[in-house]
Amino acid sequence: MVVSMDTTFNVDHVFAALADATRRDIVLRALDGSEGVVELAGHFQMSFAAVQKHVAVLERAGLISKERSGRRKVVRTNMEALRLARGLLDEYESLWRGRIDRMTDLITLSKETEA
Repeated sequence: MVVSMDTTFNVDHVFAALADATRRDIVLRALDGSEGVVELAGHFQMSFAAVQKHVAVLERAGLISKERSGRRKVVRTNMEALRLARGLLDEYESLWRGRIDRMTDLITLSKETEA
């Protein structure tokens, strides 16, 4: 099995962005698209500038987008990017489950030939 990826989907940027717990939390909080950057910053014990940097990393990775709504910048999770990441992880899981199944078969065969 070959793990594939969409050329417009930068896997390295996506998983690097998701490697940080704060950014994963921002992605979760932005699922409903009701909070702006200022409201998101209120959830974390860090400066507003630090939260803005996390948001920028997520935005560059394509995991969130910001929309202006009046004076606010509302943050929304890009569900398609999450689906693509999930699809890639599913491919890796399938690949490794297949390898584990083959190793199990070899171990079983080895035990049978020893007996």
